Amino acid sequence: MYIPAHFAAGSEAVQDLLSSPGAANLITVTDQGLLATLLPFVFAPGVGEHGALQAHMARNNPQWSVPPAGEALAIIQGPDAYISPSWYASKAEHGRVVPTWNYSTAHVYGRLVVHDDAGWLARHVRRLSDLHEGGREDPWSVDDAPGKFIAGQLRAIVGVELVITRIEAKEKLSQNRSAADAAGVAAGLRAGGQEASAAAVERVRR
Repeated sequence: MYIPAHFAAGSEAVQDLLSSPGAANLITVTDQGLLATLLPFVFAPGVGEHGALQAHMARNNPQWSVPPAGEALAIIQGPDAYISPSWYASKAEHGRVVPTWNYSTAHVYGRLVVHDDAGWLARHVRRLSDLHEGGREDPWSVDDAPGKFIAGQLRAIVGVELVITRIEAKEKLSQNRSAADAAGVAAGLRAGGQEASAAAVERVRR
């Protein structure tokens, strides 16, 4: 990934991308070409030297059964948004401004491990569900569904774990603009209902 120094993501930002509930595109290079699947994941910091991303996919998905050549790659995307030059204070000063795109992303590389094991899968789907249901007023639990039904669902999926070897991460959040321009960007994003992107711009200025 091309990462200019002023857009390099710090360790705190990387941990936030890994730990926030979300999904990542898992990409593998195989003898059948490139394979990719968007998967919800859970970050397991205690696995390996750098942690692991744990996920699952349909058993009928061929990606899990085709061995990757070398490292696998998971691409995590944080908040992203179009940035209008009309939000910049400098537009009124000299007009030398153009549109751009703000975003946060991490390219997570690692060794792909397949878990075709009911026990591992049961623990994984419970943790994944709890991660997303935890803040709800009436959270759903795996225990709410009949045991035989859950067992059948588990037989239809396979676990995949990306044991992390290295991470390249970037935050392009108007760091190269003046404080006045960045404030205008945050205000413009917030006015458009893009609170997460606005908060990200303000976070990197602190």
